[in-house]
Amino acid sequence: MGAELTEAVVDSFHGTTDPRLRTLLAALTRHLHAFVRETEPTMAEWEQAVDFLTATGQTCTDTRQEFILLSDVLGVSMLVETVNSDEGGTESTVLGPFHMTESPVRALGADIDLVGGGEPCVVSGRVLSADGTPLPGALLDVWQADGNGFYDVQQPEVQPAGNGRGLFTADDEGRFWFRTCVPSPYPIPTDGPVGKLLRATGRHPYRPAHIHFIATADGHEPVTTHIFVAGSDYLDSDAVFAVRRSLVQDFTPTDDPSLAREFAVPNPFRHARFDLVLNSVDS
Repeated sequence: MGAELTEAVVDSFHGTTDPRLRTLLAALTRHLHAFVRETEPTMAEWEQAVDFLTATGQTCTDTRQEFILLSDVLGVSMLVETVNSDEGGTESTVLGPFHMTESPVRALGADIDLVGGGEPCVVSGRVLSADGTPLPGALLDVWQADGNGFYDVQQPEVQPAGNGRGLFTADDEGRFWFRTCVPSPYPIPTDGPVGKLLRATGRHPYRPAHIHFIATADGHEPVTTHIFVAGSDYLDSDAVFAVRRSLVQDFTPTDDPSLAREFAVPNPFRHARFDLVLNSVDS
């Protein structure tokens, strides 16, 4: 049913000069047409779908990306990460909808928690090549929600711009460290079309506690990833399907006055230690 129409649409892209674009459009057409033939949506359902996508676009702003959120909750973002991932380096995971503003440049050891109130924490580690070689000067873009589970762009009247964010440069031995608060689980935004979708399907909106990273270094493939707090709620039911077991890290309770003085944090504190491993571009 409708096979001739499908092939006519596919054939209409024959003159596309970019072969990859032609392949993508042909596959998209065939899969969409197959979905319609399988489910036989009514005209009212089709109009509802168009209205949903329209509302999704209208919800996007300079600081909110509802289409990424939709991709996340459908598992598409994680699937794209999976099919593009390479073995050997730190596993990647979703970008998420809140990397919508530039992280301020900060010195190593700086505190990205500008509002306080959360449990003090130090995050430290190294950026390495897959063969274990340190990568001096590697860049780390870091962002996280505050201790109450909100990003700065969600609460501009409460949080200063750049809260929970930092752009750090690893030292000559590839080391990095910064101060923050222990992140907490939080719900993804539910006041838009994606929230309505979750409610209609009986799904919860929560993500386990995590910190986002993008690590880049010359001659190496960048990696977009998280570290998840071991023991956090929702590790087994992340609303965006982004948990990888290799990314679950201990935020170890630490009672060491001398180390606290070294990091300039109150004692006791939590300490998360981990390395970010990047594959070389020719690996």
